Amino acid sequence: MLLIRTPRPVLAAVALTVSLTACTAQAANGPAGSDAPASKAPPAKVTVVDPAAGRPVTVTVTGGTIAGVKVVDADGGALTGRTGTGGARWTSDRKAVPGSSYTVEVTSRTADGREAATYRSSFTTPEAAQVNKLTLAPGKNTTVGIAHPLSIVFDLPVTRKADVERQLKVTTSNATEGSWGWVKDYSGRDRADWRPREYWKPGTKVTLEADLNGTDSGGGWFVRDYRTGFTVGAAQVVKVDLDRRKLTLNRDGRTVRTIPVSGGTPGGDKRSWRGTAVLMAKEGTINMNSETVGLGDAYDKMVDYSMRLTWSGMYAHAAPWNAAHFGRANRSSGCIGMSDENAAAFYAAVNVGDPFEITGKDTKGTVAEGNGYGAWNLSWEQWKAKSAVR
Repeated sequence: MLLIRTPRPVLAAVALTVSLTACTAQAANGPAGSDAPASKAPPAKVTVVDPAAGRPVTVTVTGGTIAGVKVVDADGGALTGRTGTGGARWTSDRKAVPGSSYTVEVTSRTADGREAATYRSSFTTPEAAQVNKLTLAPGKNTTVGIAHPLSIVFDLPVTRKADVERQLKVTTSNATEGSWGWVKDYSGRDRADWRPREYWKPGTKVTLEADLNGTDSGGGWFVRDYRTGFTVGAAQVVKVDLDRRKLTLNRDGRTVRTIPVSGGTPGGDKRSWRGTAVLMAKEGTINMNSETVGLGDAYDKMVDYSMRLTWSGMYAHAAPWNAAHFGRANRSSGCIGMSDENAAAFYAAVNVGDPFEITGKDTKGTVAEGNGYGAWNLSWEQWKAKSAVR
């Protein structure tokens, strides 16, 4: 359970102003009473706006220009920034983070170009009432199949989707075209997936820079950045024909294995899903219980070579108890079953992220976007429309 400290009242932005007089400028450049000529320019004024969390730090100078700005948090991390045209305004590149203390050091020059004294100040932003976190898939430094999207599931609701999406930068090694799309995960949480227009090209390297620290999701603040990256493996596609009760594994456009299978029983809740599902995980030997997926005819058994295709419980797996129906009839409880021997070989050959393109007349519908990785069941235009940034 996340422990949340009671937030302090949100403070209004405070502008701190200091006048840098010719006297202080002289003190900075030489001893008092020296023969150094005093600046004839009027005093420079420095204003630092202490922002609320989620806003950049700004510094302005009137009667002069900015010579340098340093903004550092309590951990020594610097907020970099840039000076605008004319040199009188500086804005940090990143936003201030909730519950953080910052020190600001500003050096300015007077209008005649003389360097004035350095001004220092500090401020602290209020704590976040709620902190949002996220889960990334695929895992960092993994190799996945050609259909795996870059997927982010958020712990708390995201009502400011455009603000969050603008902080998510995807880079690929071959300029792959793709788009973010917002869906409701099967868990009910908000999720953002980045899907390429077409299946990934083998060997593509993908990185994500999620510069979310200091971003308000609407349901909570992010207080850190995230980084991940993965590589795309072999071009494998699994085609499942439920009408003919067969599964075909294609690699680089060539058939490498054909397996007789039995899919979901027609005419009711035990039918299989159709459309493109993506292999989410290779779970090995697991317990399957019909009560967890709402089926009336109870079963509770250990199942070998289990390969998850949807969150709702559709798998490909070994099903030796159904051997009489492989290649002949669909008599499973919704999964794609095969012999132990075929399941072992198939399990070893496929990769997480491989697409399963499932066809059949009597199914219970198309795999939804949030029920696993069902984004491939939308056209490219439909998927792009799910982006929050137009």
